[in-house]
Amino acid sequence: MSAKTAASPLEERWRDILSVHARTMCEIDRALHPHGLGASDFEVLDLLAAQASREDGQCRVQSLVDRVHLSQSALSRLIGRLEKEGLVKRSVCEHDRRGVWIALTEKGRTLHAEVRPLQRAVLERMLNG
Repeated sequence: MSAKTAASPLEERWRDILSVHARTMCEIDRALHPHGLGASDFEVLDLLAAQASREDGQCRVQSLVDRVHLSQSALSRLIGRLEKEGLVKRSVCEHDRRGVWIALTEKGRTLHAEVRPLQRAVLERMLNG
């Protein structure tokens, strides 16, 4: 059977969502590139900044895996790069040696505050425009 079938409304909607996501991520990458960040880097910094207002500002890496669009290994590499750049710090959980905590450094907080308006402007333009 080589005849193509028309996409269902659900499939069309899904493809539209993927297209908006891809275009928005590219625009965020473009806006943040001069600051040495990509969209995924910013997403991790943004989640950590939100966490900073709660508890002691630390977040388990495992809880980030559930909130970002990266595999655990890709997230680990991204965190390693952010740590090397001095934007985040990692520490081992005292109660569970397998657990790793991550938190923004002062440099990370400063950069996040600087680029957050750029990312939000892209979201506004791409999602509300």
